[in-house]
Amino acid sequence: MALLKMGVAVTAVLLLSFLAETVSPRFAGIMSGYPLGAAITLFFEGYEISPGFASEGALYTAVGLIATQASAYGYFRFSILTKGLSRAPRVGISALGGLLFFFPAAVLVRLLRVNLVTAAFFPSISVLFFIFLFRGVQNVSIEKKSNAGIGSLLMKAFFAAVIVFAATFSAKAVGSAWAGIFAAFPMTMLPAAMIIHFTHGPEHVQAYLKNVPKGLGSAIVYSLSLRIFYPLYGVFGGTLICYAFATCYLAILSLRIPVKSSFRKEGAMMKEKLQTGDKPATKIRSVVDYFRTRL
Repeated sequence: MALLKMGVAVTAVLLLSFLAETVSPRFAGIMSGYPLGAAITLFFEGYEISPGFASEGALYTAVGLIATQASAYGYFRFSILTKGLSRAPRVGISALGGLLFFFPAAVLVRLLRVNLVTAAFFPSISVLFFIFLFRGVQNVSIEKKSNAGIGSLLMKAFFAAVIVFAATFSAKAVGSAWAGIFAAFPMTMLPAAMIIHFTHGPEHVQAYLKNVPKGLGSAIVYSLSLRIFYPLYGVFGGTLICYAFATCYLAILSLRIPVKSSFRKEGAMMKEKLQTGDKPATKIRSVVDYFRTRL
């Protein structure tokens, strides 16, 4: 069972890194929100403990995705601060910055009163908030394929496997609430960001992180669906149904956001509009127009 957990987690990280190169960092960022690490953790919690335990924790996984986005933003901010450093230090410090943003946010969301309504409302609002924070980041494509060895990729993918194993191993001791929040730990997003950052540079990892909040809507849908369907259909049937809903979300999103399109000037134009000194009503209209055309 331990080898199965590790194998699934490693595969997820390597897949995100592959998508970043073959499609775009934008697409990989959106796909990183697909319920990979969280679904793996919740599945094994439901299988090893009970579907009811995983179902209760899923609501906290949904609000825990706020901390996941905070981690992405923390990595992003530190990747800007460390841009002048050599490759290894800037990746390590940026990853540490992501962790520094995750854990305080996780503590704060644990204080929320969580039910089906709040577990849908707060993460959804946070997605809009973080999309707005990332508005100035350009979407770039990877022109040159990486020369990173398989050892480097597997080492970072192994990190995700360790997190999955630790989260499921400690779930019963910490309770369903904390177990649910730990399931939202960026166990696939963070290693994939490190790989992209190390092999391609800050602009590419920033493009990847910019699109993480958009994709996390599928993880929110998955977590809320799990709360309903695990008690009814168990971990196997419930997982299939939850993935169907999450996939529908991404399918709808892909219809609105072409995978390979690149809005290189969107952030700069938005920033210019907000700093022109227009009336408050005009600025508010600019923000509304931004979300209407980009979501």
